Amino acid sequence: MSRSGNKVEQKAAVKNGVLRLVLIAISLGVQIALVIFAALRANAYIEWFNILMRLLAILLALGIYSQPRTSAMKMTWLVLIGISPVVGVVLYLLVGLNRSIKRMRHRYEEIDKGLFPLIPQEDEPFQALEQQDPLIANLSRYIGTHAHYPVYQGTKVTYFAEASDGLAAQLEDLRKAEHFIFLFYYAIEDAEAFHMVEDVLVERVKAGVEVRIFYDDIGSITFIDTDFVKRMESRGFQCRVFNPFAPVLNLFLNNRDHQKITVIDGKIGYTGGYNLANEYFNLTQPYGYWKDTGVRLEGEAVRSFTVTCLEMWNAEKRGEPDRDYTPYLPHITAPEGVEGFVQPYADTPIDNECVGENVYISLIERAQRYVWFTTPYLIITDEMIHALNLAAKRGVDVRIITPGIPDKKTVFSVTRSYYHCLTVNGVRIYEYTPGFCHAKMCISDDKVATCGTINLDFRSLYHHFENGVLYYGCQAVLDTKADFERTMAQSQEVTEQYTSGRSAGMRFSQLILRLISPML
Repeated sequence: MSRSGNKVEQKAAVKNGVLRLVLIAISLGVQIALVIFAALRANAYIEWFNILMRLLAILLALGIYSQPRTSAMKMTWLVLIGISPVVGVVLYLLVGLNRSIKRMRHRYEEIDKGLFPLIPQEDEPFQALEQQDPLIANLSRYIGTHAHYPVYQGTKVTYFAEASDGLAAQLEDLRKAEHFIFLFYYAIEDAEAFHMVEDVLVERVKAGVEVRIFYDDIGSITFIDTDFVKRMESRGFQCRVFNPFAPVLNLFLNNRDHQKITVIDGKIGYTGGYNLANEYFNLTQPYGYWKDTGVRLEGEAVRSFTVTCLEMWNAEKRGEPDRDYTPYLPHITAPEGVEGFVQPYADTPIDNECVGENVYISLIERAQRYVWFTTPYLIITDEMIHALNLAAKRGVDVRIITPGIPDKKTVFSVTRSYYHCLTVNGVRIYEYTPGFCHAKMCISDDKVATCGTINLDFRSLYHHFENGVLYYGCQAVLDTKADFERTMAQSQEVTEQYTSGRSAGMRFSQLILRLISPML
């Protein structure tokens, strides 16, 4: 098909995707409204129903209070149930309870029994890290014990300050693929950026390379239509969709696959903030200049990327599972002259372990001189606020870079509502003036950094499947710092503006925004 034909197809895909999203939203809204209306009608005419609902609200509130989750998330539901028991109970049972997560947890547990034993923690790299930095070794031990991903030596890390640079390198490596390619992305747009990748994939399939494409249904819903899977399979690719969305009761609503990973032959891997869509590479600029970053791994640590992809692929029940994982986990010879330690990791919302947030908090707590973050959204828990403020109070240089031009105005207002509680305690806030800063990173003390998909917001920290890379003692850490410094030079510091007093109206509006933030 010609590229002009593809453009027509792309416009149709976007139109169909938007229409599908609107229909889903309407269906879901009608469904919730009908349930609430029925409950309110019963509440108006049947006294016993009123008593029953209030009793259920009390029991539900006690159950929510006892849950092992952050207080901010519990408070939102408790306030809603307290203000309107009928509406609060119905919404929680429809959206908040999310019973389908139990079925998904069982699938993952069965798959993980066969996968994680294939990437055991070797003694030598961990002991070497422990000798260099016991505090980072403790964090590494936590990731290994609770997320099941080991730390590696002998893996080369290359940092990309621009998504376009990452894509260029990615295309070059894809052209050299000999055995298999995994493309696992939250969002894929059937447009120019993906077409560059697709052209290479077609060539590699003809050479006998296995290609797997995996994307999130909601993440890609406005970019591609429902025939995308068939078109990919017609080109020789295997393609699966994570959690196709349907407006029915007991929705797996909040939990999306936000990961972004490419694996080539099990030897080279990529991750970062960018999806395979035009705006990430500034082919289109709906929000000014789009700033995004990524990393390339070459060496043993890519095995962890591969395991993450195999886990997600096989947990998606629509399709035959892999019977043998070993062809995707080859023995890898370490590149020469590589220094430092690398630990890729993933975070899942189907357990009670908030790995992404705990990694960030641990880096804040161990920081001695500075700890800097970039995030497109700043919607954080009391625990994260306390860690950031305490670090600033003990003299650590704490800085956060957020976008200057938002992609979602309501979320941007919520982000700004968190500035004051941080700046009054010494945290410095920068807004990236050229446009939208979508990078998700942390760096501390010229020693350790993270890069991946994990935002500083409730969705990334609690609701989504996410992934990141912790890297220590290598040149990529200093490259990351240099990019932080360049980005701050392009940003406006707004610390003083949000440290000063706020009007009563602003305080009230920010209070409401903070209250509903766990639902955004």
